[in-house]
Amino acid sequence: MKAKFFFFIFSVFVFINANAQCAMCRAVLESEEGQGAAQGINDGIVYLMLIPYLLIGGVAFVIYRSYHKLKK
Repeated sequence: MKAKFFFFIFSVFVFINANAQCAMCRAVLESEEGQGAAQGINDGIVYLMLIPYLLIGGVAFVIYRSYHKLKK
């Protein structure tokens, strides 16, 4: 039951639109018309933020899988 609850909470937070710009970047990029560069910068920040989570998730998966192999 707890696992389903945490999975639900995690999936809700994954799909929330993230605005990852710092205050200085936002101030500079909001003065631009069209907001194309602002969206590109925001996407780049989110992409860079995603890589460590994927690496940690991969390591956790390997540990989980090896633990369950030893249990059998």
